[in-house]
Formats: sequence, structure tokens, C-alpha cells
Amino acid sequence: MEKNVNYLDLANSPLMWIAAAIAVGVVVFQSVLFLKKSLEASKNCGITSQQVKMAIKGSAISSIGPSIVILVAMISLIVTMGSPVAWMRLSFIGSVNYEAMAAGFGAQAMGKTLETLDATAFSAGVWTMICGSLGWLIFTLLFTDKMDKVNHLLSKGNMKMIPIISSGAMLGAFANLSSGNFFTAEGSLTFGSGSSIATVVGCILMMLLVKLSKKPKFTWLREWAFAFSMFSGMFVGYIFS
Repeated sequence: MEKNVNYLDLANSPLMWIAAAIAVGVVVFQSVLFLKKSLEASKNCGITSQQVKMAIKGSAISSIGPSIVILVAMISLIVTMGSPVAWMRLSFIGSVNYEAMAAGFGAQAMGKTLETLDATAFSAGVWTMICGSLGWLIFTLLFTDKMDKVNHLLSKGNMKMIPIISSGAMLGAFANLSSGNFFTAEGSLTFGSGSSIATVVGCILMMLLVKLSKKPKFTWLREWAFAFSMFSGMFVGYIFS
């Protein structure tokens, strides 16, 4: 690979767009297939079409907030890795922090940084981004069908414990993600920073909206509570950052 080639010419070339489109096409195909299978399963489970429509509507509205966050953050990845790679990777993973970190590791292996990329370092960054995410994909492929046995083992055969265990796992996962907004890498407390304030505001507002949505006049809030909480937290956090 020639050293004097501008890597962005390669990163945004038609060939890269075609390769990225094929990968994203697989995701779209899977989404359509899962939707079709879900609709078929809903009929077998006795779920009404009205309930299905409510679920689709709620999911679509709840996805607005995270999608906009990813879209905004995608800009930073486009600047360094080009539009096709950013489009393809965030259609798969959705974590700009991981993608930027992986691309940085690949560039460092070639003696470069994201600010001084050349064609070789760009290629190494793309390979690192892709190979670094294979672990959880392989784990999901091999062990998803065995999770029923894990649930049975954890609940000791008590089916009533499964939703409690699942809720606890979800709370633990989100608590672990949110804790990074309150502590530095060295473990120092950073309460009062923009990110910590955004987390607290979003959490409190979400609890209030969920409680309010239980009232007959405000049932529509069940679909919008997540988006309202996310954007409100971001806005308040931006003010204090």
C-alpha cells in the first residue's frame, strides 16, 4: 500500500461504500426476518394485533433518543475513519467509545494515532474494530440456546424467580454503565460534573414519568418517558458541563 495515498480517499471510496452496504444489508435482512417471525409467533401465543401495534409503536418511540445520540456521535467517527466504516460499524455495535478506542489501538500498532492516520494505519484500525467485537458475537452464537438451562440453574426450578433475576441483572448492568459518570479512571468521585448531573436528572425524571404514566390520562407517557428522560438529562448535563 502506497504511503503517499490519502487514506480518506480509500476510506470514502465506492468500494468501501459497497462493502459497508452489504454488511448493513445483512442487518436489515435480519431485522425484517425477526419482525416476520415475531408476528407469526404472536398469533400462536394469542397476542392481539392491537397489542402488537402498541409494542411496535412503543419500541419505535423509545429508539428515537438512542438513535439521535448515536447519529450525533457518529460525526466524530466519520472525521477519522470515513463515512462507510462509521455507518457500517455503528449499524452493528452502536458504541462510538468502543469503535474509537479500537481504531486507536490499531493505529498505535502501526506507530500512528487517529490524528496522524495513513492508509496502513487506517486498515489496521478497521481490522481491530471488527476483530475486537467478535468475542461477544461468538459467545451469543454458541450459548444463546443454553440460557434456559442457566435460568433454571439460577432459579433452582422456581419460575417466579426468573423475572426477579433478569431484573436484577439488568439493574446491575445499567448501574455499572452509569457508575462511570460518577468516578474517574483513578476512582475519584466526580459528582457535580455534567455527566453525573445528567445521569441523576434522567433517573429521577424517568421514575416520575413512569409513576405518572400509571394514571389513566397519562398512559401515553409509557412510550415517551425514555426519550423525555434522556433528552432532559442531556440538556441539563450540557448546561452544567
